[in-house]
Amino acid sequence: MSTLLQDLRRAFQANGNALQRLILYNVVVFATLVVVKAGLHLSGQDLAYDTAARWLTLPAYAPTLLTRPWTLLTYAFVHEDFWHILFNLLNLFYFGQLVQEYLGARRLVALYVLGALAGGALFVVGVNFVPVLNGQLLFNTLRGASGAVTAIIVAAATLVPNYTFMLILLGPVRIKWIAAVLVLLSVAGLSGGNAGGELAHLGGAVLGFGFIKALQGGTDLGRPVLAIGTWVSSLFNRAPAMHVSYRAAPGQPARTAASGNLTATEQTELDSLLDKVNRVGYPGLSKAEKERLFALSQR
Repeated sequence: MSTLLQDLRRAFQANGNALQRLILYNVVVFATLVVVKAGLHLSGQDLAYDTAARWLTLPAYAPTLLTRPWTLLTYAFVHEDFWHILFNLLNLFYFGQLVQEYLGARRLVALYVLGALAGGALFVVGVNFVPVLNGQLLFNTLRGASGAVTAIIVAAATLVPNYTFMLILLGPVRIKWIAAVLVLLSVAGLSGGNAGGELAHLGGAVLGFGFIKALQGGTDLGRPVLAIGTWVSSLFNRAPAMHVSYRAAPGQPARTAASGNLTATEQTELDSLLDKVNRVGYPGLSKAEKERLFALSQR
């Protein structure tokens, strides 16, 4: 047991591997809910579990949501069905690796959070204002990472649309077609029994596409999320901040170091490298280009 706890602690504290932490958070929440649900069922307290779970899942009813605003994010870590979490985490693993490799760990986290918020917002708006969907308004809730994961899938497909995955029975398939099929399935699902969930997928898809397009245009939509995350982390870290001053040498332009920022020249260089990846694939980059792409993605 102690070894397991140590492994979990190391995983939670792993530096730079945001993808690993996101997967672990989902697994830990899933395992905890499974154990709690089983224990309450055996003690005849099923109603107590349903009541507690509502404080983590996203309610469609706006007055209830106002009393539980945190559920706009917590719902994206709540799964109760094994196949649901397995499908979500497999997609998160494969597509999240691409986003983390090209854009860095911090932007992957920002994309997951923004995708969850966008998916949850579209779910709430749709269920409240589309007449055919609000028949079960008081009881309709949303759970699962599908909206956040869809944002990551579409973001990866927008960033490197010609990157190829080898799929069983189908062979090599470019990820832009995988993303297109998933979005089309969500649109088709609007006429089914899980229309609210499909709205969350589409909200995440729109966010993922917009996130990359904005980033390519020089605007980082994830900056507010990263700023909030840095502020929250600072509350638990009392270490004094380190200030580094830099003086430009004669004849060199002054430069300000700021984590998460790129100069106009660096942004142009990053866009050029990503365009080349889109044309020839990541293996087509030289060693120096791969190192430069990694360095820029960590800014």
